[in-house]
Amino acid sequence: MWEIVIISSIKVLLVVVAILTGCAYATYMERKVLGHMQHRIGPLYAGPYGLLQPVADGLKLIFKEDIVPDNVERTTYALAPLLAFVPSLLTFAVVPFAADVDMFGYRITGVISDLNIGILWVFAVTSLGVYGLVLAGWSSGSKYSMLGAIRSSAQMISYEVAYGLSIIGVILIANTFSLREIVEQQASITDWFVFRQPLGFLLFITCAIAETNRAPFDLPEAESELVAGYHTEYSSMRFSTFFISEYANMIAVSSVATTLFFGGWQGPLLPPILWFCIKVFLFMFLYIWLRATFPRFRYDQLMAFGWKVLFPLALLNTIVTAGLVMLTDWL
Repeated sequence: MWEIVIISSIKVLLVVVAILTGCAYATYMERKVLGHMQHRIGPLYAGPYGLLQPVADGLKLIFKEDIVPDNVERTTYALAPLLAFVPSLLTFAVVPFAADVDMFGYRITGVISDLNIGILWVFAVTSLGVYGLVLAGWSSGSKYSMLGAIRSSAQMISYEVAYGLSIIGVILIANTFSLREIVEQQASITDWFVFRQPLGFLLFITCAIAETNRAPFDLPEAESELVAGYHTEYSSMRFSTFFISEYANMIAVSSVATTLFFGGWQGPLLPPILWFCIKVFLFMFLYIWLRATFPRFRYDQLMAFGWKVLFPLALLNTIVTAGLVMLTDWL
């Protein structure tokens, strides 16, 4: 019993440290990649090649004054950043990041908790993050924050339906909710579900970008319209908590996409954990590339695209996949 507790605690600690470090250097990666795409240099002076810039930013935010406006609802205002941050970390409880190994006489799994309903856990937890954004906007007592909160909730409702339907095809083919079993069924590149569910993958990644409020779907914090949206009235570490949760959600979505469609940790020659990190890195690069390429949608375009394009396509993909699976079983 104690061995299980100790091993699980070590895995949790390692994953949390890795995610927080990844969030810090995702900001560095974004600023560097956007800089080069816009013919700039990006962070340069804090350490070699600017590698210490995330550390400098963190120290600056820690020592900044935490300004709380007079007209906020203080309890909700203080809890909202945590409500946005905690669900983004809970997602990684069921994401398999490496194959099982035998070490020191124990069988160590490459996942914190191998739930047989892993996909349901991911979607249940990620849907909770929007409450932090809505409560932050409502409790701030600012019209800009409130508009950002309303946009965030409407955007989540619009894209969550297609988001859930986009993975039904994978579940029908794999016949399991366990993320580890889904990875094991993608042992070779030709078995990757992205080749059997190309439309499902495109729907998933599009909805995921909208769910994480990233460009070109970043309407809840549109700077040109709402100052900073739902976190306009936040400063210091509370402000940075929202940013950390956003990047943690990006890493979580990239991890889930890697697991469902690109074989997870599977790959030749290199260690499994390294393959997993490479695939997640490529998805993070895609996030940044899209931000540098596409302008922001208008809000009516955002809602119309979700309900009139993504939702019908997700339904069609589900119906066609179910029909093909039934036909294959019958044959």
